[in-house]
Amino acid sequence: MLEKIERITDRFSDLTGWLAALLLLVLLGNVFYDAIMRYFFRSGSIALQELEWHLFSVVFLLGISYALKEDGHVRVDVLYDRFSPKWKAVVNIAGTFIFLIPLALLIINGSLWFVNEAYEMQEISGDPGGLTHRYLIKAVIPAAFVCLTISAAGFVVRNLRIFFGQEAPPVHHIEDDVL
Repeated sequence: MLEKIERITDRFSDLTGWLAALLLLVLLGNVFYDAIMRYFFRSGSIALQELEWHLFSVVFLLGISYALKEDGHVRVDVLYDRFSPKWKAVVNIAGTFIFLIPLALLIINGSLWFVNEAYEMQEISGDPGGLTHRYLIKAVIPAAFVCLTISAAGFVVRNLRIFFGQEAPPVHHIEDDVL
């Protein structure tokens, strides 16, 4: 049962990672087009510049879920590296329940009014020629933290399986760590 739950949450996290990667390509194309237009044709677009910021935000927010699934998130490894796989699993589970899930729920709850207010006001960019429908980008905030909560469930299940010896702990290589 735990293995099935882990597979489902891992697929979901892979989907968010795939979507973030796809949007990163869109961002790259947008920046390339905007730079070419600005520097070679002396023509710029406020909307394209704002779209760059928005796409970067979405890539970052969706990428958090995938980073958690891939165990690529940042942690303080001073003591953690010396722990046994079972103690690492305990630390991961405790950290998820004490820090990650409460923070995610707090951000979800705190950002819903933010999205609703932008929708009710039909908020648009303050710059002439900027993007409209600001509530769409603001809606990514609670959506991304819902995705993170789902990914956290898979992270907890994976660590439970490691703790009970049903799954081997992930192996990290030194060359994988980039300073």
